[in-house]
Amino acid sequence: MQLKLYSLAAREKLDFHPVDPDRVTMYVCGPTVYGPAHIGNARPAVVFDVLARLLRYLYPRLIYARNITDVDDKINAKAADAGVDISVISDLFKAKYHEDMSLLGVAAPDIEPHATGHIEEMIEMIERLVVSGHAYEAEGHVLFEVAKDPEYGSLSGRNRQDMIDGARVEVAPYKRDAADFVLWKPSSKDLPGWDSPWGRGRPGWHIECSAMIQKHLGTTIDIHGGGQDLQFPHHENEAAQSRCTHSAPLARYWLHNGMLNMSGEKMSKSLGNIALVEDLLADAPGEALRLALLQGHYRQTLDFTPSLLQQSVKNLDRLYGVLRDVADIEAKDVAPPEAFLAALCDDMNTPKALAELFAFSKSIETAEAKGAFLSAASLLGLLQQSPDDWFAQAAASIDRDEVEALIAERAESRSAGDYKKADAARDKLTAMGVVIEDGPSGTIWRLAR
Repeated sequence: MQLKLYSLAAREKLDFHPVDPDRVTMYVCGPTVYGPAHIGNARPAVVFDVLARLLRYLYPRLIYARNITDVDDKINAKAADAGVDISVISDLFKAKYHEDMSLLGVAAPDIEPHATGHIEEMIEMIERLVVSGHAYEAEGHVLFEVAKDPEYGSLSGRNRQDMIDGARVEVAPYKRDAADFVLWKPSSKDLPGWDSPWGRGRPGWHIECSAMIQKHLGTTIDIHGGGQDLQFPHHENEAAQSRCTHSAPLARYWLHNGMLNMSGEKMSKSLGNIALVEDLLADAPGEALRLALLQGHYRQTLDFTPSLLQQSVKNLDRLYGVLRDVADIEAKDVAPPEAFLAALCDDMNTPKALAELFAFSKSIETAEAKGAFLSAASLLGLLQQSPDDWFAQAAASIDRDEVEALIAERAESRSAGDYKKADAARDKLTAMGVVIEDGPSGTIWRLAR
């Protein structure tokens, strides 16, 4: 089935044709590890995890890289306040990021390059840009000269003034042009730094990704992904410096996920509505957060609300309930339903794919149907645990012995014809938040969500 992806560079959906079908390459901008991840950070991790799963299904091999930015002014400031090396801060929050994303079902990338491990490659790329005349040194800084790249601005589609305003950087007197951006900057003694031809310093943000991509994936990769907020200046600058270094495009397809709103408002520190993943996980399973993030098309703004999360839990209850009902059927290893796969191959239309998944869940009566259902869910990273485990985690905080005793009391009362007492037992269960279901094999129970 033909995969179609919307590429920012083309501003339309395109048939996806990798440079080498036996070695598909994808790079996604990962976290800057100076604090715990919020739900907005989780969206690209989940979105591109789904794409990685789909690419691995369609092609023999995918090499997926997602970086860690472990040198940054925010990390530097937090380390200085704590009186520790920057690695202490970055290692702490990298570990926390890994833990949170794992709970959301996000698989680790094939390669996770760290910025601090690629300083040599960054210096080499900057040297090449200086020699070719695309970069210049000024007061200990090395800057990319945008005027030397006639294609600059073509990726984001911004005009010159929009680019200057959007970069939100100081128009320093040593710049030849206000739009020129930093490749290397000097470090004082109290800041982390590395020796370079331009003195002790540290890299600019944009050069990091270009150097890591070239090192691990090659000159031109198939897919470059990230959040919509990275289109400019980060991805524009990445594209420019790589293009001018290698005389070749950095990526053939540029994909960007939309931003998150929180109950109708833009998520921001100033509004105080930043939702940390660790806090959300205290109230809902990670799989429910994952499903909530897939409810909207990845390119669109998603309004993340308590009701969306609650509905996602209920939807997973329903899907796991289906699996519980067909537990005696041994699933066959078969392809996902064609309509489901068609939706996912249409620029990762997860809302439509989910609709197909729920529709298909109503008719699972054979080993082939159960296999197709599980194959589809796996491409979304859903239903990766047993129904018993799913429902058990919901019931972990309740007195199971009391529930079982009330269920037994209700059954005995019904057998004795004492329906008033049976209803009273059921009312107690309802008050505890327990839903019971009578079936041929007896009464089963779960927590109401």
